[in-house]
Amino acid sequence: MNAGGDKPKGMSYAAAGVDIDAGDRAVQLIQDVVRRTARREVVGGLGGFAGLFALDTSRWRRPLLASSTDGVGTKLAVAQAMGVHDTIGIDLVAMVVDDLVVCGAEPLFLQDYIACGRVVPERIQAIVSGIAEGCQRAGCALIGGETAEHADRMSPADYDIAGTGVGVVDADELLGAELVRPGDAVLAFGSSGLHSNGYVLARRILLADAGLALESQHDELGRTLGEELLEPTRIYAKDCLALAAETGVRVFAHVTGGGLAANLARVLPRGLDAVVDRATWSPQPVFGLISGLGRVAEQEMERTFNLGVGMLAVLDADDIDRALALLTARHVPAWVAGEVVPAADADRNSAVRLVGHHR
Repeated sequence: MNAGGDKPKGMSYAAAGVDIDAGDRAVQLIQDVVRRTARREVVGGLGGFAGLFALDTSRWRRPLLASSTDGVGTKLAVAQAMGVHDTIGIDLVAMVVDDLVVCGAEPLFLQDYIACGRVVPERIQAIVSGIAEGCQRAGCALIGGETAEHADRMSPADYDIAGTGVGVVDADELLGAELVRPGDAVLAFGSSGLHSNGYVLARRILLADAGLALESQHDELGRTLGEELLEPTRIYAKDCLALAAETGVRVFAHVTGGGLAANLARVLPRGLDAVVDRATWSPQPVFGLISGLGRVAEQEMERTFNLGVGMLAVLDADDIDRALALLTARHVPAWVAGEVVPAADADRNSAVRLVGHHR
């Protein structure tokens, strides 16, 4: 019984763990960084129930819309452990837009989803600033998103992010496996490190089993382990589009989960294989650190990590010099890594043969 005669306070949403005011504050903090990603086709701003984008159909004869959805995976655990949240959004954009450009699609816009245990406006601002930076690098607009507070399902420090992107390509300029020919060259684009794949294995070996600290300095890495693991994924979207516009690119392959061989095989037609020579490049030291400490077999490393190659282009061999010059001018490390060859058995699925040894 209330001795003072006042009515007892009732339960509130905030008391249950969801702070609407904090969510509103987060939206206010991200408005400026989101505006910086706007393209001329964006209609309106944040705050609506749907993001609006006016597709300029006069630019394409037969526009095809392409879409992709992805997340960042357990690289988030490294960001959360280090308290560094302003680069993980770049990884999110990279994983989405670099899938779109495989078929030649220009990324138009992206929407994000952030689920967290507790909305900390400044942390949400840092995450979204990274997403906005990634969108600027890719040339696409961030036209909306959602932040959800899951107080009864996630700890206050936990969060997860996902994104969906939409792009467009003219049907007459669509890239794909059906364009690939015997004798085509395989051009490799250098990765910036682990990108956003294989972190369950990397964290298990480096942090759990070897007991290395994220703050520890490593001479072979030239920086701390945490800085190496948080290196943002390279975004190739604009570079791929520029290359497709200037050379005879048949198709791209984004090297993500499954590694180089599995992802390149996805864009080869039945009856054609690819031979890729490992001796054409040297993986970054972090891959050697992982394989050495974990005694990971070469085949397992190659199907888990990108090993220094983040994107592949299959193109007419006559265009190699022009392609390399273009990518060099755009500061993208690139080299000829292999070629397309007839398969020994034309009836089986395409395969990629990795030969030689890394330098």
